[in-house]
Amino acid sequence: MDEQDVDLPESVEIAWGLRERPGKGPKRSLTLERVVAAAIGVAEADGLGAVSMSRVAGALGVATMSLYRYVPAKNDLLDLMVDAAYGDPPAPRGTDEGWRPALARWAWANVTTIHRHPWIRHVPISGPPMGPCQVRWMEHALAALDGTGLRGSERLSTVMLVSGYARNWATLTADLAEAAGRAGQTPDEVGVRYWQQLALLTRDGPYPAIRKLLTDESLDPEEEFDAEWSFGIDRILDGVEALIRSRSQT
Repeated sequence: MDEQDVDLPESVEIAWGLRERPGKGPKRSLTLERVVAAAIGVAEADGLGAVSMSRVAGALGVATMSLYRYVPAKNDLLDLMVDAAYGDPPAPRGTDEGWRPALARWAWANVTTIHRHPWIRHVPISGPPMGPCQVRWMEHALAALDGTGLRGSERLSTVMLVSGYARNWATLTADLAEAAGRAGQTPDEVGVRYWQQLALLTRDGPYPAIRKLLTDESLDPEEEFDAEWSFGIDRILDGVEALIRSRSQT
């Protein structure tokens, strides 16, 4: 790819340390890292909706306009917050580690990151990874597929598929956990209650498939979410493995 004449967004250049903000006004008393950390602190304490340039400035004890010397706009600040919250990626694939466990481990690290910083799921995805931390995450995921025989586009699509599943799973479970908390219950208690309510609602209606499910001994209303996560990621990786095997047979 031709890297000449490639324009980078201002916020991306700042995140990568490729340039400084214009030195207007009095001597700086802050750093970009402090601004982003303060914004994350607001999100952790009061949710993403509480994050504003004025609120962050107040947390730092500075005038709102002074933040624009470090961050061009609020949307840029949100992107920087997500990148900083993700931080360092999980360890790269080990020399004796297969691609499947390495990619599954990477996917679960995505889930735990969003669970640790649940406000992340409310930040709209504005494009592919551009921040330094998220690019390192992408690097480790792609590297996990080295030696599989997959084409570049297939490796990228696999990473997108796995990360999409991880984000969806993290969002679903975080949403359920917050809803359960508002009801004064645990997610497991909410799950058991759901199946009881569904059994009552479908008792006399035309729902043979649901009734069959409810009487299936393999259905455990108290089964932990981790088991459901494992089922989903395993099926995704089964499909990728089938593609890898087909490549080795051609």
